[in-house]
Amino acid sequence: MEIIGDLERAFAAAIYPNRVVVAIAALAVLVALAVIARRRAWASVVRRHPRRSGALLVPVLAVTMPLGWYLASPLVLSSTIDEPVPAVATAVSPRPSLSPAASAPIAPRSGRAATPAPTPTPAPLLALSGTFMGMDEFHFGRGTARLIETGQGRFVVRLEDFAVRNGPDLYVYLSPSARGYQKGSIEVGRLKADKGNQNYELPAGTDVSSARSVVIWCRQFSVLFATAPFTAT
Repeated sequence: MEIIGDLERAFAAAIYPNRVVVAIAALAVLVALAVIARRRAWASVVRRHPRRSGALLVPVLAVTMPLGWYLASPLVLSSTIDEPVPAVATAVSPRPSLSPAASAPIAPRSGRAATPAPTPTPAPLLALSGTFMGMDEFHFGRGTARLIETGQGRFVVRLEDFAVRNGPDLYVYLSPSARGYQKGSIEVGRLKADKGNQNYELPAGTDVSSARSVVIWCRQFSVLFATAPFTAT
């Protein structure tokens, strides 16, 4: 299916920026074909040979119509989601437990009061964020991606004020590259919606130490839609 991905990238790079000119040219071609069909009486040929015409048209339509809808429907369909910010637990540095007797302060021989033990400060949780950038004019991306540690060893990828060009088979990945999808990227989950605030909880124990960006990637056709490189917050 990479051929379709290559065609889609060619469309995004060459055709989409010149879409008005291409649309006018396509309309002119359709008008020319209609004129030729009328002059050569193609309709009467179809009526004279209905079986041959049907044997040619039915397979073509059976393939092109479902494929065309699968590829084009995301351009006209859209969905929005609004999930709340995930709750973040307070992390406290572990300390050994003491028995009641042992926990009582022991006065020094000098008679001075014992200095109380310092209160442990909460350990900082990982928080990374980045701003989405589209791959090109057609594959736009907007909003913020955040990698939030909600507890020790538990992480959530959150997309905020997010919008992306809708497409087929879009997935969210954590990539080890700041430039986009790369081998070794962590699949976070299928994109829930092309607009809105959304959360993706990672399995407990997921190693995110190599994550450098959040990526929106068309898995089936291997097309990059948007990337949000991380910066520490």
